Amino acid sequence: MIIALKWIYKVKLDEYGDVLKNKARLVAKGYRQEEGINFEESFASVARIKAIRIFITNIASKNMTIYQMDVKTAFLNGDLKEEVYVSQPEGFVDPDHLTHVYRLKKALYGLKQTPRACEMSSKFQMSMMGQMSFFLDACVIALDGQGLCFLAIYGAVWILAYFQYAVWKSS
Repeated sequence: MIIALKWIYKVKLDEYGDVLKNKARLVAKGYRQEEGINFEESFASVARIKAIRIFITNIASKNMTIYQMDVKTAFLNGDLKEEVYVSQPEGFVDPDHLTHVYRLKKALYGLKQTPRACEMSSKFQMSMMGQMSFFLDACVIALDGQGLCFLAIYGAVWILAYFQYAVWKSS
């Protein structure tokens, strides 16, 4: 199956209504995909509110600092397990090869398997950092005897990379 693509445009405004920036995102029309035919699994890892409360209580009892960040491009880093073919995007059609399609190597917004592809990539990379275990929806990583790093979110590998695998210790 060849999946069609479309452009999503957004205009970011400041508090006065002036244009801050124009954004464009290429997305797949993945709603046509069928489980078992075009992809094997589709799920997104999200922490439950109960797990977040336990996580915050545990960190607060140890007098540790909590850092929060958002990885805006998290969905664009996962490797696809299945072969996914997409049409040429509008504005980038090769006039000499109108019937050519592209094979995706990385996940793209709109595909059913994108959340799973990103999570599997993250878990593999995190397991190479040291001993790792999961409780509830949180991840605990022991970093070479330097201490523990608690992560209560999906995409933890990017946060560790951002802070250069820093360990947050009691103050």
